[in-house]
Amino acid sequence: MEGEESVDSGQVDAACEQSDPVGESPACQAREVLQRVGDKWSVYVIDLLGQGTMRFTELHRTIDGITSRMLTVTLRGLERDGIVTRTIHPVIPPRVEYALTPMGRTLLHTIGQLVAWSHAHLPEIEAARAAYDERHPRQ
Repeated sequence: MEGEESVDSGQVDAACEQSDPVGESPACQAREVLQRVGDKWSVYVIDLLGQGTMRFTELHRTIDGITSRMLTVTLRGLERDGIVTRTIHPVIPPRVEYALTPMGRTLLHTIGQLVAWSHAHLPEIEAARAAYDERHPRQ
């Protein structure tokens, strides 16, 4: 995984804001949702939570390359959108668990296909990258 370029704050991109300052058009709302569920970290989180409820530390340990801050931002966004639930158990120290909501579970088939596709085509993608880099050397 490469470095984290930006933090998705859940805001609609500038083009959508200019055409719809209130952000209420269906196209802008759909774009915002797609930004959330299509984010690389969200895909990993949803895929992992498809296996069952997990604690923050389990997710952080399992997702290679994600920072604690990015995992927190991702989980909050998914919770806000109704895809993930956060349960705090009243013990000392508090135990926090994350799980997919019923709506979040409807994403599993699609995301599972995307993850499987990426694994199946890794050798081809690496070969294409190498060929491209050979044709376009960095300066």
